[in-house]
Amino acid sequence: MLGVSRGTWRNWAGTVTATPARVHLPRSVDDVVAAVRAARGSHLRPRGSGHSFTPLAATDAHAIDLRHWAGVDTLDTTTGRVRVRAGTTLRALNTALDAHGLAMANLGDIDAQTISGAVATGTHGTGARLGGVATQVVALDLVLADGSVVHCSAGDELFEAARIGLGAFGVVTGLTLQCVPAFTLRAVERPEPLDDVLTGLDALLTGDDDGADHVEFYWFPYGSQALVKRNTRVDPADAPPPLHPVRRFLEYDVVENAAFGALCRVARALPRTAVPLGRVAGSVLSAREYGDRSHRVFTTRRRVRFVESEWAFPRDRLAGVLDDLRALVPRLEHPVLFPVEVRVAAADDVWLSTAYGRDTAYVAIHQYVGAPREEYFTGFAEIAAAAGGRPHWGKVHPLDAAALRERYPRFDDVRRVRRDVDPGGLFTNPHLDRVLGPVAP
Repeated sequence: MLGVSRGTWRNWAGTVTATPARVHLPRSVDDVVAAVRAARGSHLRPRGSGHSFTPLAATDAHAIDLRHWAGVDTLDTTTGRVRVRAGTTLRALNTALDAHGLAMANLGDIDAQTISGAVATGTHGTGARLGGVATQVVALDLVLADGSVVHCSAGDELFEAARIGLGAFGVVTGLTLQCVPAFTLRAVERPEPLDDVLTGLDALLTGDDDGADHVEFYWFPYGSQALVKRNTRVDPADAPPPLHPVRRFLEYDVVENAAFGALCRVARALPRTAVPLGRVAGSVLSAREYGDRSHRVFTTRRRVRFVESEWAFPRDRLAGVLDDLRALVPRLEHPVLFPVEVRVAAADDVWLSTAYGRDTAYVAIHQYVGAPREEYFTGFAEIAAAAGGRPHWGKVHPLDAAALRERYPRFDDVRRVRRDVDPGGLFTNPHLDRVLGPVAP
């Protein structure tokens, strides 16, 4: 039965709000079809768990929330193919896969998103030989603007355009994933001098220095240390034990969430304390080594709210981007309260992927919610644009369709497929019109 509700919606960061005229809560594909038909002549936006920092899901017309259309439909442990409903959270999916000896090949560090939302916005983890979440998708099921139910896979132009589709091509109801046998990671996390990290940057991030499969690092502005995280796939017998529950609680819940949140609140209220507090945050980083199932290493709980802007660069431009960013931070009028995150991914062939056609490095900047961020984000966007950067689709950026067209070789193909399947613009909103252009030619 199709449920309908109303009320104000907010994204996770609280920076985007919307009050749709109707919110559809389908429990079947037929319910999704009914919602699409009910929205004809207006607009309909799908929404997930609200982890986008952009107004991608915002609408004052019809919204469709797939929280009740969740769960695994089919799972084949021989082939690793898993068909999952679009409203399933990554957390629930990881649990279900692990129970059957399967896993996602790579993940980001937050698991609260729906699988459809994570794929639609280009969510990625880190790993020089691995792609983002969308590269693990082998088929999609959608309801199009005319109410038709379609299945598409590799070789279909709709699939190529809609894998990272921003909800612009239809309502995704199901995704078929190519999963891998469950695996164990040895996690080694330790502070290292930032200058040393930057000196050996390429060898570090590609794993050439020690064979790690997934590498990233965090740099606390105003500090001289970086927290480097190396995750290596190992036989379970060779892995160190998981973190003790007490230590996990103290380090993640107390230090990285409660204490860090308190530090951010003080620095937001008293900006003059931000620089010394930032140095303190960077100086108290501790080393840890542990082993666990992959999804329990990849993901962490994030309770301190922030706003994020992330850009993707050709990997060989990373060092220059970081040099420019380090020069920018001390010049800012308002201090930075959150660390910078650096990750990598392999080139892929997904039309709207930030890693399309090039080995990629990602630099994500953050600011605590409520703290001034415009100067910081604008300054970094200028650095990023000069380096050929592509902005993450789910994070703050200033580019419009004309600028993005220059960065994506298949951008015109994306627009053509969108016109073919949604000529009336049922699935658009002002944000989509800005980043993809209006549906009409």
